[in-house]
Amino acid sequence: MGKAAAIFFAVVIAAPAVAHDATPTAAQPHGWTYPFSCCSGMDCREIHDQGVLEGPRGYVIKLTGELITPLDTRIKNSPDGQFHQCTVAGEPTGRTICLFVPPRSF
Repeated sequence: MGKAAAIFFAVVIAAPAVAHDATPTAAQPHGWTYPFSCCSGMDCREIHDQGVLEGPRGYVIKLTGELITPLDTRIKNSPDGQFHQCTVAGEPTGRTICLFVPPRSF
C-alpha cells in the first residue's frame, strides 16, 4: 500500500461517524437526526403513508409485507409526523431496523 493510500485509509477510519438527517418538513423545518442505533449514515428514509398499512396487529410495510407489532421496540415516535424507515444496508426491501411513526389521535 502506498503512503497516500495509507494516509487516506487512516483518515477514513479515524473520522467520526457522520449523523444522518431526515429531510426538513413543515413540522421540523431544520430536519432532525436519526438515532445512531437506527442508522449508520445511509439506512433511513421517509416513506409515504401509502407505504405503511396500520391495522389492529400493527404496521405492515407494503413493499415487503413485514409486520411490526405495536409493542416492537423498533417502533419510534416520528418528530416530524411522517413515516420513516431504517433498513439493513438502506435497501428498501431490507429488514426494518427502526420504523418512525407519526403520533396518533386515538
